[in-house]
Amino acid sequence: MNTLRSLLFTAWLYLSMPIIAIGLSPILLAPHRYVQGVCKLWAKIVLFGLRWIAGVKVEFRGLEHAPSGAALIASKHQGMLDIVALLAVLPDACFIMKKELMPLPFFGWFAWKAKMIAVDRAGHAKALKDMTRQAHDRLAEGRQIVIFPEGTRNDPGVPGDYKPGVAAIYRDLEGPCWPVATNSGVHWPAHGFRRYPGKVVFEFLEPIPAGLKRGAMMALLESRIETASLALLEPKAQLAHSDPA
Repeated sequence: MNTLRSLLFTAWLYLSMPIIAIGLSPILLAPHRYVQGVCKLWAKIVLFGLRWIAGVKVEFRGLEHAPSGAALIASKHQGMLDIVALLAVLPDACFIMKKELMPLPFFGWFAWKAKMIAVDRAGHAKALKDMTRQAHDRLAEGRQIVIFPEGTRNDPGVPGDYKPGVAAIYRDLEGPCWPVATNSGVHWPAHGFRRYPGKVVFEFLEPIPAGLKRGAMMALLESRIETASLALLEPKAQLAHSDPA
């Protein structure tokens, strides 16, 4: 039964993209806020199917900490659901994403028009400078910049290798950083088509204040995200991912 439900949801997910993108493609001629509205609509459609087809409910916690205006958000990254959920819940999310994704049909078109921040990860210093410049522009528009500081997806319970890009943006923007913890990979793994019924939690944590040194900021960010994400795992999952005695 779980295999069937997972297959049906996969069809729901990947058919929803071209149907909405083609059906609402004229919106690409409109200002970014209308395109962002279409992206949020798609995200909510995906979450609806995830719950009622695959049996995976998404819960948002700590919304009292969630920013409503311009902000830098650093989230744990375990799979595609992290993008979908934050796109659905944030007022005007702007994701920092790989430049290679921009040419993709449907996804890339709307990402470009919604003014997401595309980064050439092979560009090193030049890419970092360009990323912070674009982040400045998006924050000036009152948007929420979302970065996955691990740079790639990791399995639940596996600590990430946090990259310095988030600290560079944090320093240059001279503002706080909002961490987000999640257990999304338990129910929507990074690989494969199977989805596992249960509750996915996205938890907005207390923001890290502006002005910390790079090392202190990175240590605090990693500690908060990893500790809170591990706490969201069910006891059996925590035991499975714990270090051997």
